Amino acid sequence: MAGNNSLDGGESLLRKLNDRVISVQVLVSVFLSINVMLITTFCRKDYFYTNMRYILFANALLSDCLMLVLSNILLLMTYFDFKIQMWLCLVLFIVSSLYNCVTPVTLTTMTLERYVAICMPMRHAELCTTRRALHCVLIIHSLSSVPCITILSVFFASVSLSFLKQYRLCSVEMFIVHGWQSHLRSAISQLYFLIMVIIIMFSYIKIMKVAKAASGENKKSTFKGLRTVVLHAFQLLLCLIQLWCPFIEAAVMQIDFILYVNVRYFIYIAFSLVPRCLSPLIYGIRDEKFFHAMKYHVTWTRKLF
Repeated sequence: MAGNNSLDGGESLLRKLNDRVISVQVLVSVFLSINVMLITTFCRKDYFYTNMRYILFANALLSDCLMLVLSNILLLMTYFDFKIQMWLCLVLFIVSSLYNCVTPVTLTTMTLERYVAICMPMRHAELCTTRRALHCVLIIHSLSSVPCITILSVFFASVSLSFLKQYRLCSVEMFIVHGWQSHLRSAISQLYFLIMVIIIMFSYIKIMKVAKAASGENKKSTFKGLRTVVLHAFQLLLCLIQLWCPFIEAAVMQIDFILYVNVRYFIYIAFSLVPRCLSPLIYGIRDEKFFHAMKYHVTWTRKLF
């Protein structure tokens, strides 16, 4: 009887995992479709190429698409217990680690762009050129690579090259050789978080002052920019909550495995997938120029079919 109950419990957990993996595939497909449509819209309008705001938006979209694909690949490999050589896992780790940071750093840069547009309108055209936007993208990627380089520097100093030829289940934990690496990684992430929060709060306060002093159409435009900064802050918060997720998961794992599975599934949906769909919500729908371009593109595509 006890054996039957255990078997039923195992089948129930497996069925639940199957349903969850399928639901994740649906969500990832929907979010990817939206993001690809927005990237296509960006590529079809020359105006977007020359505007820093939209160039940064496209950078965030590409980052989100890569993270959606890579996180889904890692999820499926874990689900099917699919082992790969560690050199390939290393490539996946580098790309996922880099673009996991690119999104929040890009959001912070977009907030600064809104600050310049609203608080320094006379200098916006000078400071936010296409050339400078491309420089910003390079700087964003450079800053985002620091946590990854730190982890890999210690990793290569601690293991032999033969390790890269081994077949294992791919996970970030494979590259954490020493316990203090986790603390170092957490400290770097916390520092990034603190700097981003300071920048967003500074931008919010400055824009709020301009909004109170503005009148008429300028006031409406300024408050719209203020709402965008608030939405950026919320999206950034969701992205950065992931920093604390490993600690939560480790604590729950000690209590109950089924609870751990449930918590990890919730964290993946709420703090990994959801933030990747907020960029289209903020800029793709709220921004009038982009929304009209997207609407035209969708209408034109439907006419073809």
